[in-house]
Amino acid sequence: MYLTLSIIGATILGYLIFSFGEVGIILGFGVIVGCLFRGLYLLNEIDKRLPNAAIKRDKVKEALNQYLAERDAAKKQ
Repeated sequence: MYLTLSIIGATILGYLIFSFGEVGIILGFGVIVGCLFRGLYLLNEIDKRLPNAAIKRDKVKEALNQYLAERDAAKKQ
């Protein structure tokens, strides 16, 4: 429902903006490009923050690697 209202509202707003002629087209283009750049900026920020939050230590792999390192060190002695 909200999506439908948004589409209808954007259509009406688009007709109003383009009815101003060349100035309306320039304003509409500016709004669209501004929204696209803002969206790309937000996606970049999410991309920067996600890897830091998503990295979780796997205790099983750490224990296995530590065991293998200790075993290899014991064999060399």
